Amino acid sequence: MEEQTEMTFWDHLEALRWMILRCLIALAIFLAAGFFFMPYLFEHVVMAPCRDDFFLYRAIAGLASHTSVVPEFLNKPFHVEVINIKLSSQLFMHFTLSFWLAFLCTFPYLVYEVWKFICPALYSNEKRGIRAAFLFGTVMFFIGCAVGYAIVFPMTLRFLYTYQLSPDISNQLALDSYMDNFLMLIFMMGIVFELPLVSMLLSRLGILYRSFFSKYRRHAIVAIMILSAVITPSTDPFTLMVVFVPIYILWELSAFLVRAKKK
Repeated sequence: MEEQTEMTFWDHLEALRWMILRCLIALAIFLAAGFFFMPYLFEHVVMAPCRDDFFLYRAIAGLASHTSVVPEFLNKPFHVEVINIKLSSQLFMHFTLSFWLAFLCTFPYLVYEVWKFICPALYSNEKRGIRAAFLFGTVMFFIGCAVGYAIVFPMTLRFLYTYQLSPDISNQLALDSYMDNFLMLIFMMGIVFELPLVSMLLSRLGILYRSFFSKYRRHAIVAIMILSAVITPSTDPFTLMVVFVPIYILWELSAFLVRAKKK
């Protein structure tokens, strides 16, 4: 087997330059495509939680016909009126959403480019471990974003928009406020779903073990309950459990992936 030629500092710099260039080209291609398709995606994907025909609302309506645990505010007709109060907001939002869509679509490729850049510096056993970590982290990030879009954001939107301090006040939602919450909750859930990966890496470093999860499970339940209540500030247990259960599953998955004890 031929030995690999050792790269100089300038060789590394050249490889880094080409890596960044390829990443920027990929982002630019998807940015252009996202800008072209954004009006359709905005209407049928981004604004979908504003209407009664959103798939989560239909599922909850079907569940409400068989059980009484569904809170009352989820049984009422629902439609969000989004308004724009800044002249340039819609144009800037078009560019912003196109960028985030391009980032999401190219994220696996960006991870692959980073992996290809650092791969020559690793031993074979390190390559296997980091390859698995990259793949696992990417999958969990997308699952988290999907949970944020399909469950967390719609439940938060529906509760807060239908909440009334006084019947004399009618709710209207500004476009900037809607999009800030939309992007924040979706990407926040994507980051939260990296908890198993972080736990696994800390375990490999000898910092975290399964005994930690056993010892602090009760504390974690209380903390996750508080976090769920902050995300969806509802007093009914149904809405709280919808957010609590996925996050608690992450905690148990993290406990399963870490080492049982110190070697």
